[in-house]
Amino acid sequence: MKNCVDYEKVVKRLKRVQGQIGGIIKMIESEKDCEDVLIQIGAAKAALHKTGQSVLEGHLHHCVLDAIKQGHGEEALDHLSDAIEQFLKI
Repeated sequence: MKNCVDYEKVVKRLKRVQGQIGGIIKMIESEKDCEDVLIQIGAAKAALHKTGQSVLEGHLHHCVLDAIKQGHGEEALDHLSDAIEQFLKI
């Protein structure tokens, strides 16, 4: 990720999401109420989205800004636009 983000924070967040997914699987296996499962799915989705926002922000503040300073702004903005489009599909 080219030093765009705080690697340790991102990994920590993703491991937390991984734990949430594991909890959801256990809830389904033990036949918990659908409403409770959906609440936990929403929480995991929100946590994953927040992690993506963090990565995107780091990319913007470091990679894109550096590319602009080096005269590669158009290319960096094209890549950023593609990344944002993919991220918004979540």
